[in-house]
Amino acid sequence: MTNNKYNLAVIGGGPAGMIAAGRAGELGARVILVEKNQKLGRKLLMTGKGRCNITNAEEDVKKFVSVYGRNGKFLHSAFNKFSNRNIVEFFESNGIKTKVERGNRVFPVSDSAKDVLDCLKNYMADGDVELKLDSPVRKIVIGDKAKNHLNNPTDNFCMLQNGEKIFADKFVIATGGMSYPITGSTGDGYGWLKKLGHTTVEPTPSLTPIIVKEGFVKQLEGLSLKNVEISLWDQNHKVDSRFGEALFTGHGLSGPIILDLSRTISGNANPPSLPPSPRLRRLKKLWRTRIDFKPALDYPTLDKRIQRDFDEQKNKQFKNSLDKLLPQTLIPVIIELSGINPEKQVNEVTKVERKKIVKLLKEFEFHFKRLAGFEKAIITSGGVNLKEVDPKTMQSKIIDNLYFAGEILDVDGPTGGYNLQVAWSTGYLAGESVK
Repeated sequence: MTNNKYNLAVIGGGPAGMIAAGRAGELGARVILVEKNQKLGRKLLMTGKGRCNITNAEEDVKKFVSVYGRNGKFLHSAFNKFSNRNIVEFFESNGIKTKVERGNRVFPVSDSAKDVLDCLKNYMADGDVELKLDSPVRKIVIGDKAKNHLNNPTDNFCMLQNGEKIFADKFVIATGGMSYPITGSTGDGYGWLKKLGHTTVEPTPSLTPIIVKEGFVKQLEGLSLKNVEISLWDQNHKVDSRFGEALFTGHGLSGPIILDLSRTISGNANPPSLPPSPRLRRLKKLWRTRIDFKPALDYPTLDKRIQRDFDEQKNKQFKNSLDKLLPQTLIPVIIELSGINPEKQVNEVTKVERKKIVKLLKEFEFHFKRLAGFEKAIITSGGVNLKEVDPKTMQSKIIDNLYFAGEILDVDGPTGGYNLQVAWSTGYLAGESVK
């Protein structure tokens, strides 16, 4: 192998790595992308349940950046260079029509993540990017780590597990985090960075299901909820809440609004009303999750609705009187928790008992046990310390030849296309900066 074979080696074949490689190739660089898996974009194909939530259509830049919490300001330059509007234009110009759904979520009209992946593959092919698949990297070696020192390119290489060396002038690390390790995201990059002199913020699972203490949740497994409000409580203090869709699992809760609330639990997203993260971590074991199944109705209105239903079914037993109000799966659990005899005639249900039903429907409560781990997390919080990265270029402030893109950076957002936008923007900026 000849020295200085490549101008750039990108390590990681996810969305950030592919768009970084494609952009550098588009600008004329000799680029190789090294991926440990046999195929590119394994995790990308899973996003949006296979539909790929490309980005979010929020037009207010300040609002867009604010969702990333304490580290959002780091993204200003990347978003200015390659915004949510730019990525939509990128895909549209390459034949992928898009649509905007609830919550400003942007999807391909085809509802196919594969179409997005194929577009990125074509982008790299147009830039003559060489692909090296099924090639785990063992280590990265850069000759002189001093800032502003022009390294001898023969000193800069990544070594694969099989001992092969790939030489390059510069490197982009886009290896992702530790979420969904079955896709290859096993935190490999953190170890390399430590050896190269970088520090990392401890990785933690983010956007992950919630595990609860109540055993009866098993009876609700698979039940989908729409238009509900779920809130997080610390004793009598409402910590945070979300409105939208959720899902019962065999051990707790998942779905978009639960995943977003998990960021609050982990301390990764602190609304202004919240106490500091250390306090949150101490109190997590005391937290409760409440589901409001009827957020459009206040307590008196819901009570009147139940009375009306009962009047229409006054000759029925209580266990057969809730069909119009609740999903079938939920009815036996509500009946059990209410303590009302299921065989009781509806016209014999007392006002006190009816109030119990109202409270259950407005404050259906679970006690928090823990967050699911990296195996179920959509994204990783933590990663490369942003103080060591130039936000205008994604270049390391410690090593001239090193750049970063995507989930390996210590910045993450809620569901809704925000995390993929970080991948597109930081990847594009890194690819352009190494030209």
